[in-house]
Amino acid sequence: MSLDLILRIGTKLMLPFILLFAFYVQFHGDYGPGGGFQAGVIAAGTVILVAITFGLGAAQRIAPHGLVDRLIPLGLLIYAGTGVAGLLLGYNYLEYTGFSRTPAYGHEYGILIVEFGVLVTVSGTIIALFYAFAERSR
Repeated sequence: MSLDLILRIGTKLMLPFILLFAFYVQFHGDYGPGGGFQAGVIAAGTVILVAITFGLGAAQRIAPHGLVDRLIPLGLLIYAGTGVAGLLLGYNYLEYTGFSRTPAYGHEYGILIVEFGVLVTVSGTIIALFYAFAERSR
């Protein structure tokens, strides 16, 4: 790995832009293709790119096992908690009308929160699967 200087520099330069694109896909999933699942895959891809370029240890310093193991239930909790919040406000499960005084804004906020939960769960799952396969080959 000491001879791939161009790959290492290129990866370091591209990582912030890949994450920025993941957030773009996340926040514009309402208006076009994209959303939480696609953004989660892109975000997990950055960790996998670091592992391929710099080694598995570098990726595990960025996203340690403990964090990855907590991301999956955290995303599920965000998703389900959004539905429970709707129930507590007197609406149906995952009905976002009560999240704002204007129902249209309430739907926007609710969808963004749910999609963020999907992003967290998907990225955690993909990174956990990658770690499991990468460590098994050792």
